[in-house]
Amino acid sequence: MTLLGVILLGVVLLLSVGYLFLRERHSFWRKRGFPCMPNPSLLFGQMEGNGSTKHAAYVTQEIYNNAKDRGERFLGYSFFFMPLVMVCDIELVKTILVKDFAVFHDRGIYSNARIDPLSGNLFALEGHEWRELRQKLTPTFTSGRMKQMFGTMLEVAEKLHKYILTNVDREMEMKDVLGRFTTDVIGTCAFGVECNSLDNPNSEFLQYGKRVFEHRLFALVKMTFAMLFRNTATKLGVKVTDADLETFFLNLVHETVEYRERNDVQRNDFLNLLLQIKNKGCLEEQEDGQTMPNGSTGMTMNELAAQVFIFFVAGFETSSTVMNFCLYELAKNANIQERLREEINRTIENNGGELTYEVVMGQEYLGQVVNETLRKYPPLETTLRVTSQDYTIPGTEHVIPRKVGVQIPVYAIHRDPELYPDPECFDPDRFTQEECKNRPAYTFLPFGEGPRMCIGKRFGMMQVKVGLATLLRSFRFFPSEKTPERIVFDPKSFILSPTGGNYLRVEQV
Repeated sequence: MTLLGVILLGVVLLLSVGYLFLRERHSFWRKRGFPCMPNPSLLFGQMEGNGSTKHAAYVTQEIYNNAKDRGERFLGYSFFFMPLVMVCDIELVKTILVKDFAVFHDRGIYSNARIDPLSGNLFALEGHEWRELRQKLTPTFTSGRMKQMFGTMLEVAEKLHKYILTNVDREMEMKDVLGRFTTDVIGTCAFGVECNSLDNPNSEFLQYGKRVFEHRLFALVKMTFAMLFRNTATKLGVKVTDADLETFFLNLVHETVEYRERNDVQRNDFLNLLLQIKNKGCLEEQEDGQTMPNGSTGMTMNELAAQVFIFFVAGFETSSTVMNFCLYELAKNANIQERLREEINRTIENNGGELTYEVVMGQEYLGQVVNETLRKYPPLETTLRVTSQDYTIPGTEHVIPRKVGVQIPVYAIHRDPELYPDPECFDPDRFTQEECKNRPAYTFLPFGEGPRMCIGKRFGMMQVKVGLATLLRSFRFFPSEKTPERIVFDPKSFILSPTGGNYLRVEQV
């Protein structure tokens, strides 16, 4: 046989093995008797078009609607070649996130801190490592800690006010502006570093932060492979963090920590709290007789860097996105914008003209507007869990095998007309106390629920409310010629983000 013949035979054999493997993966649920989506694409499963023509939120909503139309509480499908179960029943959502949390305590996100230090963060860690780290970090996100950071955040908000003031009476692309604002907030509250992104849109912080949320097909396939074949990925040394991004954040954290420890610098920020945990195992006020789990002695420098990293990437893009969508809806709904502005101004005036933590966090209608924005545009459209053991779905004989992913489709639940009538309508009155009491629990999930819900919820809400209060008390926002009638999500963005930005006309009040 000629060399060419050998090569062709090898290619045919390789393609045949690949075809048989993918066909086997796509029959995963059918062979187990699960209700499942029909006709998966050989290469993409039910995710065909994801990342190129449509955002994953639209795909998961289609699967969710398919399950609801068929009267199914759950549905199996193929996320590329990875089998997932989508949960569509709210009681089952509660069971997975809370009641049976012992089985569903992990997200299934690939993490290998030994060769990929930044992946060893609270969001990705599993089992005992996650529990120990969560216990260490929980005291750093109390309302008292948020109040300590409020002044620093307000200083950045004043810079945002000045920036907008120099650009009034014209069209502005708000997505970019708000991303720069939250970058500056997170930079100073997490790292104690002045990023100055509002003055310098080419700031390294901003550019590296955006990189994390880019939806690249190769990166998605690599992550899917690592999640599905974790042991193999670990042996192969698969890294999910780009090398230059890792170098930037590790160097920044190491240099900042060394400077602070050498010069005994104290600041009211997240890094200062992490340094206490690194060196003493707990916060200073916890030292009286309190020990960390299993005699923990704190954190390594890389562990600290991983937590600062996830705090940065989780806080800057998600919060700016919420503010961006909120301003879009307020521009389209002038009556809601005016009602909110009146509340903001009234509460500030009643407080002697001072914007304080209590004033910002205590504004009822502002809370309703932010919650309605989070309902309609949850930054992360999905919450993922994996089984730690074979799990029989309550009330059925269906068994989800160990280490298989279970998806809570947050975006689709928030757009379910049975739970939120006329879901496309922006209506903050859905979140009055009375309406919330009348609605089933676990139908509003922008931060997840249960023991693994977002630890930074308080900080994120404070950042969003400070930014909105600062803007709305001084400026009015109107649609411009470039403002779309309906938002289309950018398929290249991991989180919900509008295609083409968000252009609004801004006027001073």
